[in-house]
Amino acid sequence: MGNRILIIEDEVKIAEVLRAYLEREGYEVLIEHDGINGLKSFEEMMPNLVILDLMLPDLKGEEVCKAIRRESKIPILMLTAKVEEGDILNGFNIGADDYVTKPFSPKQVVARVKALLRRANNEEILATEIRFDELEIDDTKHEVRFKGKDVILTPTEYKILITLAKNNKKVFTRDELINLIFGMDYDGYDRVIDTHIKNLRHKIEENPKEPKFIKTVHGIGYKFGGE
Repeated sequence: MGNRILIIEDEVKIAEVLRAYLEREGYEVLIEHDGINGLKSFEEMMPNLVILDLMLPDLKGEEVCKAIRRESKIPILMLTAKVEEGDILNGFNIGADDYVTKPFSPKQVVARVKALLRRANNEEILATEIRFDELEIDDTKHEVRFKGKDVILTPTEYKILITLAKNNKKVFTRDELINLIFGMDYDGYDRVIDTHIKNLRHKIEENPKEPKFIKTVHGIGYKFGGE
């Protein structure tokens, strides 16, 4: 069975166009037009990816995103008519992995879906377990623990962490991380990496304002500082 995609979008025409394009690529697609039924189908379908409109008639898309993220690490692609930087960053803060602003090309959405699934399904393992002090990364299971407790990361957060951790002390520019995490064809907001790094620090650092693991190299980018 191919990858299953759940579309939660109240605009019927948009949802059906996306279904047509995605099914043409071989994906199994289910559509829901409101948040409550979207969450119900999420539980029943266990999709590999969710395309989520933020402007829904019942539950806000942000609430749906939070509910999904509490239970799953699957990629979430936001559809939004909100183009303000703050709105987009808030979407990343609550667990979305990528976004597309309306109006959009269906081909653009398909390309983003492919990139997200490619990252989520990537099972190439260079090291099975990485340990830095109280931080443990099991790359076989894609699990992270800090001080012995499980840490729930989004697929994007995990990809950033494992990329930095496997290249301990190497400094990455934002553009390099964007290319590695999102792909060369990514044309979204270039400070998205900063938001994901901020979220990561809150999850794995004792003091996010004085990070021990993910360190900022001013004027350049980021590096992993574990010993």
